[in-house]
Amino acid sequence: MSETATHRERGFLREAFANRSFATGTIITTLIVAMALLSFFWTPYDVTKLVVADRMLPPSWDHILGTDQFGRDVLSMIMVGARNSIAVALVAVGIGMGIGVPLGCWAAAKGGYIDDALMRANDVVFAFPALLSAIMITAVFGPGAINAIIAIGIFNIPVFARVARAGALSIRPREFVLAARAAGKGPMLITIEHILPNITTLLLVQGTIQFALGILAEASLSYLGLGAQPPMPSWGRMLFDAQTRMVVAPHLAIAPGMAIVFTVLGLNLIGDGLADLLDPKLRRRR
Repeated sequence: MSETATHRERGFLREAFANRSFATGTIITTLIVAMALLSFFWTPYDVTKLVVADRMLPPSWDHILGTDQFGRDVLSMIMVGARNSIAVALVAVGIGMGIGVPLGCWAAAKGGYIDDALMRANDVVFAFPALLSAIMITAVFGPGAINAIIAIGIFNIPVFARVARAGALSIRPREFVLAARAAGKGPMLITIEHILPNITTLLLVQGTIQFALGILAEASLSYLGLGAQPPMPSWGRMLFDAQTRMVVAPHLAIAPGMAIVFTVLGLNLIGDGLADLLDPKLRRRR
């Protein structure tokens, strides 16, 4: 990497962490991700071990967030549930981006009936939200994290396809694209070399938004019993189990609820910060 590029990167990082939304979101998200990674190697207690004598204990020094109806440590379950939620949302966003972006760019490059057909297919997929898709997939293949990933991923495909198509159509009339076309480059080569690098900002911002929505979707599916299955902890499943014990043990609902709130908040703040930092119009207004 050249000295100029290194200096430019350092300048961007300084500006990024001077942005309150981006900095706050990064700190929150980093803590959540660090907690999820730590759970692979260590948790305060074994989440699969039932200790009936310790059931529904309030928060204390021994159990910082208390215990559930089976005597399991809530903090340990939150840590393991974090990695499940992040993994499901991350893979689902990867599926949506990996399929939707090429489809959207291809539709913008080809135009005509191909563009119309792909956009109408997107409309059909939009008619089946992630939750409804998961219910249909579960009816055929049974509940589980894999089916939740497939359902959320399918719903993300038209989202990224529309964003990529809109971005590509806005870039194609630019002078550098016209020059590349005059030089004899084909539509797909122009897309790869000139259009994709210029719509990366849109895709990154949309990716953080869909990641946050993926966390919410996974929690919703787990709440309905369509996501990760016991004994694997899940934030949504923890909320479901806590709903009948709100009076006697409110900590059972507060802990997973706050975990979902902070995770989604952190990702949304990162998305807002990226939009502010990477959008030239917003940069000029500051």
